Amino acid sequence: MRWLPVSEHRFKLAEGPFWDDARQALYWVDIAAHLACRLCESRFEQWRFREPISAFIPTDRGDALVTLPSGVYRFDPDASGDARRLSLLCVPDPVPDNRANEARCDSRGRLWLGSMQNNFDPQGGDLPVTRRSGGLFRIDVDASVTQLASDFGIVNTLLWNDSPPLLYCADTLDGVIYRYPIEPDGTLGARQAWAGEHPRGAPDGSALDAEGFVWNARWGGHCLLRFAPDGSLDRVVELPVSHPTSCVFGGPELDRLYVTSAAPPDSAGPLDGAVLVVDVGVAGTPCTRFAG
Repeated sequence: MRWLPVSEHRFKLAEGPFWDDARQALYWVDIAAHLACRLCESRFEQWRFREPISAFIPTDRGDALVTLPSGVYRFDPDASGDARRLSLLCVPDPVPDNRANEARCDSRGRLWLGSMQNNFDPQGGDLPVTRRSGGLFRIDVDASVTQLASDFGIVNTLLWNDSPPLLYCADTLDGVIYRYPIEPDGTLGARQAWAGEHPRGAPDGSALDAEGFVWNARWGGHCLLRFAPDGSLDRVVELPVSHPTSCVFGGPELDRLYVTSAAPPDSAGPLDGAVLVVDVGVAGTPCTRFAG
């Protein structure tokens, strides 16, 4: 595979890729640099915030959601002047010194958000994660918040299977991708270890392909792991970056895989911190906008 960067930009901690099929645009963030980014028809745009931002997700209304430590906000990237200011939607996690991490929408357009202990100093430098204070929350279209789980170290990977209804969610500190049954009332059943620890890095963000396989970015592992629906390892996909962070399928036919990456202090490769793309030979499942 010949992985190519989508632009000349390099990021400290690129994360949260989202493919907006309606606009044929790729959204992502740089959490440590407080940046929201969009690439549409080769035009790169970015917006800087005062806090770490973990997700940048378009909405059916036409604006976007941004997830910050202080809450989930509506943000209009296409507005100008004062009209661009943030509007608070909700505060999912009230735990002091936590921040938002993984966030994606399910097929009904509800935002699911995982939190964690804040691990950045004011300059964007790394701080250790010393407690399991993260939670998993669902934000409905009316901005109501439901807490679904607690005691996470670092929430990553949010993917769903609708039949039967299942959630796939990783805890990077555990090195495990878990599977939860989703009960008829919307709560989560008992979790099961679905894909266990692997020597090629820790589980970060993931994408689901049309065959039901999960493509998982491996932090520190220089690769993606593709897992079969039963959790067994299907293949290892080598990458030209040391710390891939997440991935998403995009393009007109959803047959391109976009991979975000980080450039921590010990990285040295020319593509570390880039957003990469390649045709992996299989189509993916679409991203869903927030339905509000």
